[in-house]
Amino acid sequence: MNKYSPPNDPNVISAWVKAASSLLRDHVYHDICSNNVKLKVNDYDIGKINKIWQEIQEETRLRADAEPVLASFFHSTILEHSSFSSAIANQLANDLANVSVQPMMLRNVIKDALNSDPKILENITLDLIAVKERDPACKYFSSPLLFFKGFKALQAHKVANLLWHTDRHSLALFIESRASETYGVDIHPAAKIGNGVMIDHATGVVIGETSVVDNNVSIFQGVTLGGTGKGSGDRHPKVREGVLLSAGATILGNVEIGKNAKVAAGSVVLTNVKEGTTVAGVPAKIVSSSKSDIPSYSVDHLINLNK
Repeated sequence: MNKYSPPNDPNVISAWVKAASSLLRDHVYHDICSNNVKLKVNDYDIGKINKIWQEIQEETRLRADAEPVLASFFHSTILEHSSFSSAIANQLANDLANVSVQPMMLRNVIKDALNSDPKILENITLDLIAVKERDPACKYFSSPLLFFKGFKALQAHKVANLLWHTDRHSLALFIESRASETYGVDIHPAAKIGNGVMIDHATGVVIGETSVVDNNVSIFQGVTLGGTGKGSGDRHPKVREGVLLSAGATILGNVEIGKNAKVAAGSVVLTNVKEGTTVAGVPAKIVSSSKSDIPSYSVDHLINLNK
């Protein structure tokens, strides 16, 4: 029997590595993101988080080989880190630091926050999966972590929110301010945001202090969850699970956007939106309804007037 001999051609070896990586990526992705799971945090454990981290590392090795100009960038952001939490802390610290607050100081704060509650890392993973599932421009798990400012802004908010609730308000507000400057996304540290949330493109998104965004919501650029300017206390919108907020949508006041509702691009919402409905216009009115669609998953911005 002839013994197997590996090829010596570097091009063949490279092709085999890429094929193996693609198979690994598909296996990991389908294992973690199957349609049977639908992004429920209790379905995830540290083992699956580690699988995604391994996939991120493998993707990044291939990207570093393919683009030597960015090799040092890929190494410093992903490849030299031993854990997902370390890479996230490094990314956020480098982005949010300034001349007064150095990256090392912020890195320690963020690491402590991530290590204080295992659910935070699970929720970050779910946000990452949400982007990979819903954004056709996202080909790799590593892309949101490296390049997508909406994803980064959400993770900065998770840290700021934890600091806010441990009475470190000044540091929480510093992170909010720096995230707004760096990512173009302004989320008050006290706002409550669930898991499996995607903020796509992100520029100009504003989420006020008493806002609530439930799990599995998709938000696009220019969305405002704001107050009316007249009230105090609980004065911001409540966005329920499965909602799609299209580009430029403005929701004002303590109103509820019901489960699986859709707010069309450029709409202004001043009253409650019923579950499963699509609203559009200024002021927004119901234009269609669907009992089966989950807009945050389908990410269909078109208005179907026949439903």
